[in-house]
Formats: sequence, C-alpha cells, structure tokens
Amino acid sequence: MAGGFAKDGAVQDQIDATVEDAVKRVRDQLAQGESLTHCDECNKPIPEARREAVPGVRLCVPCQAHQDAKVKIVSGYNRRGSKDSQLR
Repeated sequence: MAGGFAKDGAVQDQIDATVEDAVKRVRDQLAQGESLTHCDECNKPIPEARREAVPGVRLCVPCQAHQDAKVKIVSGYNRRGSKDSQLR
C-alpha cells in the first residue's frame, strides 16, 4: 500500500533504480582495453599477475589504493520521479 502521491510498489521501484544507478556508475569506472605494463602515475612496473587479474589496469596497487581513497562516496538515495522522496 502506497501513501501520498506514490503508486503501489513505488518504494521498491526507487530501491531498484538506486541499485541500477550504482551498478552503472561502477561499471562506467572499470578500465577498458589492454593493460599497461607500467603505472600511469609512478611509472613502476605492474606485475603480470595484476595485469591478468584486472584487464585494462592502468595503475599499480599502491597508486590504485591512493586513488580509491580519494573517491567521494555518492549518496545512496535516488531522488528521481517520486513526490514522496522529494518531500522528505
């Protein structure tokens, strides 16, 4: 049962849209193409095992960890298309 302006199942639709957006955002960030043999940042060699495990890798493990630490966490709320969510 939905309340306000929302249709039945609106909460689940909003959860599904949030999950789909998060998956799309992460997939868009995945490296593509051939792996590099040397890191883009520090120019140190990237081990072959890493290049095979992560296709399209561009950074060594320490540089990747540093870059991952800088990534801003995006809100987990999907605010599109629901008047109920806009009122909260």
